[in-house]
Amino acid sequence: VQLQASGGGLVQAGDSLRLSCAASGRTFSNYAMGWFRQAPGKEREFVAAISRSGGSTTSADSVKGRFTISRDNAKNMVSLQMNSLKPEDTAVYYCAAALNPWPPAAARSYANWGQGTQVTVSS
Repeated sequence: VQLQASGGGLVQAGDSLRLSCAASGRTFSNYAMGWFRQAPGKEREFVAAISRSGGSTTSADSVKGRFTISRDNAKNMVSLQMNSLKPEDTAVYYCAAALNPWPPAAARSYANWGQGTQVTVSS
């Protein structure tokens, strides 16, 4: 499956942003989907993931209550709604696909990755 992330940008602290990831090439509903991020000088970290059906989600403690992952299998799309953004959310955000029924948090579970979209939050 090929993934194309979009929606990044420069926002101020407290603002909202919605990232989207369009999938093509394979049956989208066969994949659990995840969002990861990587800040300069830091390792890639898990943000949120959603099961194949969309019925189960998981997210990192650092974004709980602020970020929401969702998917539309009819449109082959997964989204990340980010509210109350903080400067520490600044990173390149990647969407990824895993052939798992449940939403894994480990990056090694994901075989397919998008190209990333930059999110910058100014204070």
